[in-house]
Amino acid sequence: REPVPCVALCPAGVDIPGYIALVKEERYADAVKLIRKDNPFPTACALICEHPCEARCRRNMIDSAINIRGLKRMAVDNARANTVPVPEKAESTGKKVAIIGGGPGGLSAAYYLELMGHHAVVFEEKSKLGGMLRYGIPNYRFPRERLQEDIDTILSTGVEVKLNTRVGNGEGEISYNKLHEEYDAVYIAIGAHTDKKIGIEGEDANGVMSAVEMLRRIGDDDMPDFKDKTVVVVGGGNVAMDCTRSAIRLGAKKVGIAYRRRQTDMTALPEEVEGAIAEGAELYSLKAPHKIEADENGNVTALWVEPQIIGPIDAWGRARPIQADVPLLRIPCDIVVVAIGQGIETRHFEEAGISVKRGTITAMSDSEVKDVHGVFAGGDCVTGPATVIRAIAAGKVAAANIDEYL
Repeated sequence: REPVPCVALCPAGVDIPGYIALVKEERYADAVKLIRKDNPFPTACALICEHPCEARCRRNMIDSAINIRGLKRMAVDNARANTVPVPEKAESTGKKVAIIGGGPGGLSAAYYLELMGHHAVVFEEKSKLGGMLRYGIPNYRFPRERLQEDIDTILSTGVEVKLNTRVGNGEGEISYNKLHEEYDAVYIAIGAHTDKKIGIEGEDANGVMSAVEMLRRIGDDDMPDFKDKTVVVVGGGNVAMDCTRSAIRLGAKKVGIAYRRRQTDMTALPEEVEGAIAEGAELYSLKAPHKIEADENGNVTALWVEPQIIGPIDAWGRARPIQADVPLLRIPCDIVVVAIGQGIETRHFEEAGISVKRGTITAMSDSEVKDVHGVFAGGDCVTGPATVIRAIAAGKVAAANIDEYL
């Protein structure tokens, strides 16, 4: 009832003081086992978690937080996740659970359900597992082989996987209603894989791409050709920084970031923004996109932006931008990457009678979908786009609730 502050701030409730003590004693495999009790992706979180735990670290009262994520990385670098055995499984219950989506949320639920003795079957529409860990986070931040260590460990529990399998009503797709009939429970963890449009003139020009599309191509090893091109990324979150730093690595001549607020108001982690600037990206802060200019062949030639000034503070404590009374500014470029958020593809589920509100699936506090018995949902498709650790936490909670239901 009175948790340690760092544990209280971790969405998955990982025993942070416990694994730090084990790392100190150089018991790295035991530290990985302890992390895995609440989070089956120790390697992913050691490399890319946004570490909310450090915000409330008690050490902040003296100087600054302990490098909690760094200590977790020390554990997984000295005892690779795929070399540390998983706990013994409970006796089989004979129940089967369909999990739609092979990202961090779906795989976490599958891992815990298998340990509890229920058989989990994961349906993934892409050719590889990992969801946004693979198709949203570039290799320089999270090498694919390290992701595979976590996935292999989860699959070692006996999780069944069906790749290249889409749930929907089209040809060659499995219908959601069929899953609902054939399985004892269904967990929807589809993530947020569709892009959002800015809604400005020229958005359909050649050379405009969304962050989701760019990072998905990189995840599939189909690298976009940015050699000697000028790229402008629109947005100020972690995804925008991933696109910026990936564009630099893909050989872009110049990369800029257009953001309608100040640098201090960016939602990206400060070290990601500093990293992008240190690598040579130019920051156009207080610049709201106005229109995209294209030549007679329909290719992008420039992004026009409206300079802003800071206005009143909003509910989030960030200054709201107001249009400045100055002329528009032209930023010449060959490619515009739009990184202003993601959406969820809910149409098939809506047609099947699942409650969808404001583009997300409506789930109750016990993860069960409103008004539908035996169907659960969690992660980005319920909360909207969030962090990896939140998806993992949702998967863990859902597994417990599905177990209770079964």
